[in-house]
Amino acid sequence: MDPVRKAIGRGTSSNPTNRFELLAVQDDLEHLDPSDVEQFSARKIETEYFADETKSLVTKNDSPDIPFTYSLNPYRGCTHGCSYCYARPYHEFLGFSSGLDFETKIMVKRNAPSLFADYLRRPKWKCEVIAMSGVTDCYQPAEKQFEVTRGCLEVALQARQPLGIISKNALVLRDLDLLSEMARHRLVCVNLSITSLDQKLTRVMEPRTSSPAARLSAVEKLTEAGLPVNVMMAPIIPGLNDVEIPALMEAVAARGATSAGFTLLRLPHAVKEIFVNWLDEHLPEHAERVKSRIEACRGGQLNDTRWGSRMRGEGVIASTIAKTFAMFREKHGLGKVKVPLDTTQFRGPGENGKSQQRLF
Repeated sequence: MDPVRKAIGRGTSSNPTNRFELLAVQDDLEHLDPSDVEQFSARKIETEYFADETKSLVTKNDSPDIPFTYSLNPYRGCTHGCSYCYARPYHEFLGFSSGLDFETKIMVKRNAPSLFADYLRRPKWKCEVIAMSGVTDCYQPAEKQFEVTRGCLEVALQARQPLGIISKNALVLRDLDLLSEMARHRLVCVNLSITSLDQKLTRVMEPRTSSPAARLSAVEKLTEAGLPVNVMMAPIIPGLNDVEIPALMEAVAARGATSAGFTLLRLPHAVKEIFVNWLDEHLPEHAERVKSRIEACRGGQLNDTRWGSRMRGEGVIASTIAKTFAMFREKHGLGKVKVPLDTTQFRGPGENGKSQQRLF
């Protein structure tokens, strides 16, 4: 691995080359004297926020192994900095890198609530559940400042539009007033991602997410408020956090979670380089084992893009992980069928804060 100045509190310290760009910039530190402390010392990189002037918000996918058709994302990029994040390559479409840029250059869709309302007013919209977010986390730290997600929740509640929220941040509790009212009408489900109960591991693997204890507390408070909470162990990393399946299932069941699911680690495009470098830097004693087990689940490669296997993997190790998860999910009563959200109440958002009935 080439010498890289460490970035404090980030999931990666590098900026891999954007696969769509002809030019690349790389720090060349090999010619420097290691005694030059300033050149080699760890650096703190501030987060930059940019206005995203997108004119559309809700996107549609037809992937057969993704459990939702429609999604909206209030932000592009994510300061959580998860070293394994499959969404990193999306930043390359913006001319940025999947590495540090993804964590430090955040696009904010400030007009998302109005775009959302406009979308729901479209006569051709036939109400279906919308996932928030399908790519980057809608409750990442930026949400404390911009409250874009909260604005979208207000629109959804007014329109009686059901949402499936996906997050790994306890900041979701800030909006308990809106969420509990939506839950009363069967309009929301929260999918909270918990990858590990080990605070030391999460602090380096997903440095700016909420702690495991905070996420467990969020599960408890959400369920006490009447919300259905599905816990996602996403991702399971073979040879690293798969051993935590029994303890994690027990912990989330004790806090009232209604169901649980998992996905296997995916490493598309530059995420392979970022994650392998992270392993070598933070867990060198486990790196080769983890890499070999990932490859055993992916046909000898670090990634598999095929539908049907990309979320679960294949082979003996992947099968063992799936069976172990299923066994402990059932043991702790987390295999319940999810109660479907109600699409029949949809009435559309009004122009002046009042809901608007459709003519057709």
